Amino acid sequence: MKMLKPSLVCLASVFVLSSLSGCEEKKSESLTVAKTSSAPVQTSSSCGVAPSGELTAERIPGANSTRTEPSLYEGPVWIKDSLYFSDFIISGVFPSRIQKLDANGVMTTLIDDSGSNGLAVDAQGNLVAGTHKYKSLSRFTLGGERTTVIDKFEDNVFNSPNDLVIAKDGTIYFTDPAYQTAAAPGGQEKTRVYRVATDGKITVVDETINNPNGVALSLDGKTLYVEGGDNEGVLRAYPIVDGVPQKGKDLLTGLTIPDGMAIDCHGNIYVTEHSARHVRVVTPEGKQIATINVDANITNAAFGGEDGKTLFLTGAGAIWKLTLDVTGTPY
Repeated sequence: MKMLKPSLVCLASVFVLSSLSGCEEKKSESLTVAKTSSAPVQTSSSCGVAPSGELTAERIPGANSTRTEPSLYEGPVWIKDSLYFSDFIISGVFPSRIQKLDANGVMTTLIDDSGSNGLAVDAQGNLVAGTHKYKSLSRFTLGGERTTVIDKFEDNVFNSPNDLVIAKDGTIYFTDPAYQTAAAPGGQEKTRVYRVATDGKITVVDETINNPNGVALSLDGKTLYVEGGDNEGVLRAYPIVDGVPQKGKDLLTGLTIPDGMAIDCHGNIYVTEHSARHVRVVTPEGKQIATINVDANITNAAFGGEDGKTLFLTGAGAIWKLTLDVTGTPY
């Protein structure tokens, strides 16, 4: 997610994602067309009707921030019957905690000092997180125990690992922008997108996007999506051949601070635009079919709920929800 000034302020078993087959004034922008839940996402032939037109998500009252300082919610992930997300202060060393929002809309703190941003869920039901506090990817049990997944590239720590996605085979893709670099000493010379193979080997996918942010996989696992670029934002698609991402192609340009993403059962991409306070819903070819509005800065998206058809959106100290006719990725 974008670090701003304080004033800007699916349903039975857990599985890996790719196995599925606030406060600036809102502006208008030009657009150029160029995540484990608790039940499998339906295939596109039977998954309902995709959203269209102009929609508005509603706040969940019980999820409003209890902090006295400006904060952001990030990394929503639906596991079994609850939504988990990071909640961090956007100043200092960005202290962060992981919150749990249950099906009744009651929020409790799961891990008080996680140092986390983006979250995913592995095949064992653990949370995998981009942790700026440790400049690493970390794994947390739901009991709060933390272990390091990976913390260095070419003998240097990362900047501030942000968003991540886990492929069916356990390969991890993650972004490393510079938004929370100040959380701990050290960092990389460039902001990059990385691939972590199942043997732990790490390689660079792309280092040409300024502050890469959101990352997702298509339902068939054959395309990696990355967004970033701040105010000159872009959504880029990378075909995956024999498990390796190839050169990317821009699907969208002209985005305003693109942040996180979710994918529905048709393969449509839900792209959040932070300070524009909305979600663009676009087809895999980049054609916009819907807009979902919220009333504060937005960060990320995930599908969940009892039938997997509730879209949850995180942002500036708030969570919004919108009931749709489609299921989607749980982070």
